[in-house]
Amino acid sequence: MRVGDPVLLREVYRGRVWAARPARLVHDDEDLVVAYLAAGMRWKRPVAAAGGYLRVPTDGWALADAVWTSSRMLYLMPPGAAHSIHLWWKAPEWAFGGWYVNLQEPIRRTRLGFDYMDQTLDIVIEPDLSWHWKDEHEIEDALRTGFLTPEQALAIRAEGERVIERLERREAPFSDGWERWRPKAAWPDPQLPQGWDTLDLD
Repeated sequence: MRVGDPVLLREVYRGRVWAARPARLVHDDEDLVVAYLAAGMRWKRPVAAAGGYLRVPTDGWALADAVWTSSRMLYLMPPGAAHSIHLWWKAPEWAFGGWYVNLQEPIRRTRLGFDYMDQTLDIVIEPDLSWHWKDEHEIEDALRTGFLTPEQALAIRAEGERVIERLERREAPFSDGWERWRPKAAWPDPQLPQGWDTLDLD
């Protein structure tokens, strides 16, 4: 994959696609992978069998079509790290909305892009770099349903605390100027590729 190529970002749980998002590759090296998700992105999201968007995995989900319209997003994904850091801008303008730390499995390269799985807990960072935890209640739901073990929940929280320490020291990526980034005008919005629902065989 080269910078500018379309890439597929998938969440995968128990051998099934939990969510699938088309994006465009912005940067790719051993320290950082960056992908851009445009406003108007058409993606697949999980819903319960009886309908309604699911936040924490349970048995018997299905995938439904969705359109992301409220913002533009840039995903900063350090290979090997159990988190990604998202920047977002309000659409249709480019008013910077802040940062979002998504605590997740480390990304895994695939033939189409990158797979991982969200781990429910998040951190919201305002443009002035003040912050707060988000979705702490979902950790309790994840423990109750068996999506996470108590040991995993502790490790996820510790990962978030390490990111907060970097934030408070104003270390990368919070000091790198990513909030001033803009996509190339010639880039068309990526679509879900053929085979988006086929998992790579190990």
